[in-house]
Amino acid sequence: ELDTAVLPSCVWSSEWDVTDGKLNIWVHQRSCDVPLGLPFNVTQYAVLLMMVAQVTGLKPGTIDWSIKDAHIYVNQVDGIKEQLNRYETKGSLPAPELWLNLDVTDFYDFDPTKDVKLNGYEHMGKISFPLAQ
Repeated sequence: ELDTAVLPSCVWSSEWDVTDGKLNIWVHQRSCDVPLGLPFNVTQYAVLLMMVAQVTGLKPGTIDWSIKDAHIYVNQVDGIKEQLNRYETKGSLPAPELWLNLDVTDFYDFDPTKDVKLNGYEHMGKISFPLAQ
């Protein structure tokens, strides 16, 4: 689908290894819109790591990340200040837990509507970040 994309993928490759029975991943990213792209990318690769570890019988290990061009656009500064202010005034919330259906043993059998859930997720309300183009 590269010919229909507005931009090339920001994450361009990943390296996987097994060390001491743990599956690890190193993600390479060419460009990163920190307030919009990074949270999504980290979440998607964390879930992918957990899913692949489950179906291979390995324990999930670490995620390492390389970003060539991490950036915050000028029109995103107010949103980031709001996010930091929330943390300073309200503190952090309990971490949610990823639940995967342990009956799934083939990666392609995961049904994201039934077999993948995020339990205990809370948020502090929407922060609007303009999309830069």
